[in-house]
Amino acid sequence: MSRAKLYYIPGLVWHITQRCHNRNFLLKFARDRKRWLYWLFHAKKRYGLCVLNYIVTSNHIHLLVYADERRFVISRSIQLVASRPAREYNIRKDRSGAFWEDHYHATAVQTGEYLNQCMVYIDLNMVRASVVNHPSEWSFSGYSEIHSERKRYKLIDTKKLFQLLEIKNLESYKEIHNERIKRAIARRDLERKSQWTESIAVGSQRFADDIKSKLGVKVNYRTVEEVDGFHTLREKSVIY
Repeated sequence: MSRAKLYYIPGLVWHITQRCHNRNFLLKFARDRKRWLYWLFHAKKRYGLCVLNYIVTSNHIHLLVYADERRFVISRSIQLVASRPAREYNIRKDRSGAFWEDHYHATAVQTGEYLNQCMVYIDLNMVRASVVNHPSEWSFSGYSEIHSERKRYKLIDTKKLFQLLEIKNLESYKEIHNERIKRAIARRDLERKSQWTESIAVGSQRFADDIKSKLGVKVNYRTVEEVDGFHTLREKSVIY
């Protein structure tokens, strides 16, 4: 079972990334991506996981969540959405062995503008991989859910998301977000950005310093660095 690399602090947004074992394309079939989303929906129902965004690719996932005071919610939810699809896949394929890498990684993301940019980064994942030309073409994502205004089996807590983004309503979000997506694609601003997947925290210098202070001895050997205008509390490199 995957172990967490999550330095838990309540009241924060966490960007969680997890890849398939040895970067294998174990989620390449739509049925397996759908099962991951099915169990994410059950994690939301069972534990009250607050989902802000997500995308399921062919060999890894991105999940953006908000952590409240209930410490167990994220860890139990990730355990559920990791173990159940893996078990189903192994049974169907008559397969044994690990489905996921040993750790999932979590990065604390400052709200407001930094969260806006993280949302864009997640939504552009399959464009970055040259699988689609626009996020609207990949249905296994939060972008698809929000912009299609899905009525059933909704995963994203849009009320909480808009509060954290400091945006008033759905129409405002769609207009602002689509303009960001359009600009990024036009500029070919699609490269992988390590701050979103290799950091303990990303935001302003004050935010990164505050996270380091709260974590104390756990990150004493980590330093706050500036990368492309972002201040990050850095972690060892893991490619997503």
